[in-house]
Amino acid sequence: MGSLAYREDLEEEKNSAFTWELEANSRDYNSQFKEKSFLCWQRRKYKSNVIHTAKYNVFSFLPLNLYEQFHRVSNLYFLFIIILQGLPEISTLPWFTLFVPLICLLVIRATRDLVDDIGRHRSDRIINNRPCQILVGKSFLWRKWEDLNVGDVVCLHKDNIVPADLLLLASTEPSSLCYVETADIDGETNLKFRQAPPVTHHELTSIRKMASFQGKVVCEEPNSRLHHFVGCLEWNGRKHPLDIGNVLLRGCKVRNTDTCYGLVIYAGFDTKIMRNCGKIHPKRSRIDRLLNRLVALIFLSLVLISVALSLGFWFKAKEFKAKHHYVSPRHVQSVAAETFLTFWGFFILLSVMVPMAMFIMVEFIYLGNSMFINWDVQMYYAPQDVPAKARSTSLNDQLGQVGYVFSDKTGTLTQNVMTFKKCCIGGIVYGPDDEEAAPCKGSPYLWNKFADGKFPYRNAELLRAVRGRTDEAVREFWRLLAICHTVMVQEKDPDQLVYQAASPDEEALVTAARNFGYVFVARTRDSITVMELGDERVYQVLAMMDFNSMRKRMSVLVRNPEGAIYLYTKGADVVIFERLSKKGMTEWTTEEALASFAEETLRTLCLAYKRVDEDTYEEWRQRHREASLRLQNRAHALHQVYEEMEEGLQLLGATAIEDRLQDGVCDTIQCLKQGNIKVWVLTGDKQETAVNIGFACQLLSENMLILEPKEITRILEAYWGSNDGLLAGQGPLQSRFLQQTKVAMVINGEFLDQLLLSLRKEPRALVRDEDVDVDVEEAWQEPGERTTNFLRAQRVSLMWRTLGTQLRGTGLGPRVKDSGARDGPEVQRERAFVELAARCQAVICCRVTPKQKALIVALVKKYQRAVTLAIGDGANDVNMIKTADIGVGLAGPEGMQAVQNSDYALAQFCFLKRLLLVHGRWSYVRVCKFLRYFVYKTLASMMAQVWFASYSGFTAQPLYEGWFLALFNLLFSTLPVLYIGLFEQDVSAERSLELPQLYIAGQKDELFNYWVFLQALAHGTATSLVNFFVTLWVSHDSAGPTSFSDYQSFSAVVALSSLLSITMEAILIIKYWTALSVLAILLSFGFYMVVTWGCQSFWLFQISPETFPFLYADRNVLSHPSILLVILLNVSLNTLPTLALRIIYQALEKPRPKEVEEAPSEDITAVEAAPYLRRESRRRRSSYAFSHREGYAELITQGTILRRAPGVDSDMLMGQIIPCHEELSPSIQESPRCSRKMSFLGKTGHQHRGKVSSRDGGRAARRPQIPAGSPQGLAVRGVPGEVAGGAGGLTVVQGERAGAVGGSPAPPAARGRGGQGVPRGVTADARGGRSGARGGGAAPPRPPTPEEQ
Repeated sequence: MGSLAYREDLEEEKNSAFTWELEANSRDYNSQFKEKSFLCWQRRKYKSNVIHTAKYNVFSFLPLNLYEQFHRVSNLYFLFIIILQGLPEISTLPWFTLFVPLICLLVIRATRDLVDDIGRHRSDRIINNRPCQILVGKSFLWRKWEDLNVGDVVCLHKDNIVPADLLLLASTEPSSLCYVETADIDGETNLKFRQAPPVTHHELTSIRKMASFQGKVVCEEPNSRLHHFVGCLEWNGRKHPLDIGNVLLRGCKVRNTDTCYGLVIYAGFDTKIMRNCGKIHPKRSRIDRLLNRLVALIFLSLVLISVALSLGFWFKAKEFKAKHHYVSPRHVQSVAAETFLTFWGFFILLSVMVPMAMFIMVEFIYLGNSMFINWDVQMYYAPQDVPAKARSTSLNDQLGQVGYVFSDKTGTLTQNVMTFKKCCIGGIVYGPDDEEAAPCKGSPYLWNKFADGKFPYRNAELLRAVRGRTDEAVREFWRLLAICHTVMVQEKDPDQLVYQAASPDEEALVTAARNFGYVFVARTRDSITVMELGDERVYQVLAMMDFNSMRKRMSVLVRNPEGAIYLYTKGADVVIFERLSKKGMTEWTTEEALASFAEETLRTLCLAYKRVDEDTYEEWRQRHREASLRLQNRAHALHQVYEEMEEGLQLLGATAIEDRLQDGVCDTIQCLKQGNIKVWVLTGDKQETAVNIGFACQLLSENMLILEPKEITRILEAYWGSNDGLLAGQGPLQSRFLQQTKVAMVINGEFLDQLLLSLRKEPRALVRDEDVDVDVEEAWQEPGERTTNFLRAQRVSLMWRTLGTQLRGTGLGPRVKDSGARDGPEVQRERAFVELAARCQAVICCRVTPKQKALIVALVKKYQRAVTLAIGDGANDVNMIKTADIGVGLAGPEGMQAVQNSDYALAQFCFLKRLLLVHGRWSYVRVCKFLRYFVYKTLASMMAQVWFASYSGFTAQPLYEGWFLALFNLLFSTLPVLYIGLFEQDVSAERSLELPQLYIAGQKDELFNYWVFLQALAHGTATSLVNFFVTLWVSHDSAGPTSFSDYQSFSAVVALSSLLSITMEAILIIKYWTALSVLAILLSFGFYMVVTWGCQSFWLFQISPETFPFLYADRNVLSHPSILLVILLNVSLNTLPTLALRIIYQALEKPRPKEVEEAPSEDITAVEAAPYLRRESRRRRSSYAFSHREGYAELITQGTILRRAPGVDSDMLMGQIIPCHEELSPSIQESPRCSRKMSFLGKTGHQHRGKVSSRDGGRAARRPQIPAGSPQGLAVRGVPGEVAGGAGGLTVVQGERAGAVGGSPAPPAARGRGGQGVPRGVTADARGGRSGARGGGAAPPRPPTPEEQ
């Protein structure tokens, strides 16, 4: 079997050829290109922009749906039996007895498929009919999306959705920039910029020039790589390079750009996002596939039984006819011919072993359970008026067997709303005011005409400090936030500012500074204008040191109006603290505050600044200029120059931003984990953000060992090693490793490409290539990180080899003898990676494209054989939703694409818990119990036909009355089994949520499998043996009016015994008794009595004696008490032993053993349980996350992004009509790829003894346990509370500053100006954990050890 990734790689390689050629404004030229379609037929190479995602059309629905339906073995079986019943020579039952139910079954399933496909047609129609402007002749005319073709020039306006993959030609923004939002692609709401090629920016400055544009684009064939594009533009005899930065992808939304123009490169299904959408495949549950195999098994069994009975006829025919005189001794046909016909007669007679009624009832059960999901008011989301909806009715039972949940992040786990939550300035934490303690009568920012009225953060104490203008740290803190950023501003009116931010984090920070009086109002190429508490100040920008994933910081060097030069820096705490000039009390308390913010899973940034003298700046400016002019290693040289300037900083404080989770996410994930459901997060967002959300939703914890790409590669290297000693090393160390260590995996899309798509390399070569990349990357790392990474590599080397040994030694990897020769290296590598990921308690995949999401799901399905569920809310999740066994779409702000392609629709992620643990488990229990009972009752009643054959000369004579056979599964035994399938509950919904461990039974297929099926067969066979032979034994050699040895009486006694026995079994297995269950049992008996009385009446007998031959048979039987005792004896012999066995089994059954793969308990810490895996000293976990993108600072300093001269003449916009009557919902959007790997996760949490803690709202402040001698003077503002008591305690105040010693006010110096004013006898340690007294004086902090570095 080939590799999934290998096939993807071949496709991408094939589509990398530069054979895609098109010319602008020339449909005739582009239509001449053809490609081979079928045999000698050809079709147009370039597809139109029409989208068809539906499966059927008017002509294909009937044949295609029938083809899909008859892929089910059961339908083929029933069709075969119907054909046999149409032959009068062998028919034992009328042909329509199976034909009508089969037609009903096909119609029910076809109607369900048709309704689903009509929804897809409706969605396609809406998308194809969206309006857009196409250049026709010398003007832009309104057309539909479906009218677009490759080579057309399109005009787009602000908030328009890009209809196809376009080459950006020009825009009204400076330098022809175009801002796009890609929330539907990668989940990020921050803006991304695209830029037109310089030649089109300068030349295409009017519509007339656009109409005469005849440029030719030569590029790669359509492919699914959203992050990659290579091509060139040939125009006027010159070639101009093109890359992904020049392309607008279909589904992006134009933002903050009035007008832009693009050339269609790929249209329709050739666009990159449609290449990522995947195909629609019919989904079938595990039980459905198992039923198909069981039908085939029963079919073979029936053939064997029929053959055996036919052979009995072969040997007994002459003897039977000679012994029984009423059988004609003359053979009309030969014995062989009669035996052949008898075989088919038995086969038709026993065909009821696979009852058609079971499949019809399963459809009704699926429909009923789907309606229960739709009606569940506890999954109804009132704020948006969105109920839960089961869009598929055939997967309910599989909801109770899910092993893996693949979730998107943005919009699925989070609300995608950034709010300024807290800040720490000068060692003082300012949390939000308690609304109950100090109710706000109005906005506290009314004094500020520029304030944002929607800003939720309020702190009266901080506002007084800001307006008092006495605290230098407070002034510089807000000044830094107003200056150090790449935000652009638009002024709608004199008092209303609109910020355009490259990341939601920056917008939240600049908005916070704006509300506290430090308003960013304007920017030019070399200046920033800030309104500081009403005073306008213009800062000259001397240099901007841009953010990137390696630097993890951004700096701005400015000259203030007084002529002084300042450097303002913001970034991750791990890089800011290494660049501080000194570490005093402010630094220690800020570090404690950061630890508290991290515990609350807030996203933090540290702020620092320093004053730069003129001489130092002139020297640095010269070096900066030389580095900027270098032709080789320019980026590395600039990095070193930035390093020189960003030293000796003074810490100002830290900010804490909340990326708010949806309600109930943490509880839902914990419940799913307790139910042995593994949750993987697949997101297009950056790594730091995804990891921070992982901690916020408790998917990751502080004591987890987080594996990054480097470590995963080396683990796989150990896996591929062939050292005999390593293979033999299965000591206690290896066997206990994974049980004692909680492991998580964090990877990105780039790593997946290298691992799974570069399959022509050998594993060793892949590892070597990875090591080379690491060496190159280390040149960019901070000096302190190199030593740390080297020491860390030494400490985890044993982990690599141990995990590699575990994969081989436990049989999880590929077997050398069995699969090594058969499977290629790509298959073995995929299997090893999936098995390693399956051993982890959490997996987070960042910067992955929609197609990579689907690939990960497919790999888990392929190698783990587990039921997968994918949940998301955007078009970027559609491929993943289609690929998973179950797809769940969230109805959110990103559109309805995910819902339209899903099997189940929810409003919130938290409803997934109830969907799986309650409805899913109930559906699984109901369907399994229904199937087991149906198999039992069918065998219990119909196997008597086999026993009867040996007493009827093997003549295929039916034992039962024909109407009993026809109505047994439709009326006489239907209602109890239907009640079991619809209403049965083993435990209540509340209990199901309290005990998620009950869900494990479904994952292991415990309730219905081959063993349970064999048990049902044995049980049904035993019941039929008792009913037939006990009745036969009692009636043997009997005669007279009370005898039932005649055929009709014997048949009635066996039939009634079978019906009562299976009804008693239903009574025993039903656990959820209601009035409906009692009514179902009573109605079953009522139907039997009424139908039997009618079919055996004299009136019908007179009409058709052949059709109704059993005249008064049941009435005669039931009128004799002795016969009733026989029936009671049969029922007792069937019920009492079964009841006794079940009681004994439950008494002897042992409690469920603890799962082997259960995640380690929370009290097991990886470092404590396995000290040999200590990655580094335990430090505070950095909760840094900043979704900024590199490149904006360069655009600002070059003036490219600023509005100086428009790149397109203003007359281009004249006469253009912008649609306002129709809301264009976001469609499918782009996913930019991360160009560099991020190695941020190497540091695990550091346990602090003293922690800053504050609570929002009216909650009481938690009192941290800080031992005596800990750093003092730390205060938390804005939180009601009391003095924490005692020397060295933490002080939590609402009003005035409170001291830490004896409740006395702390001196101002204790608030952190270089650590001065520390009380005597207190020594603050650099890591915030140790303090003590030394000789009554303040001792300097000890230097950190290499491990702490």
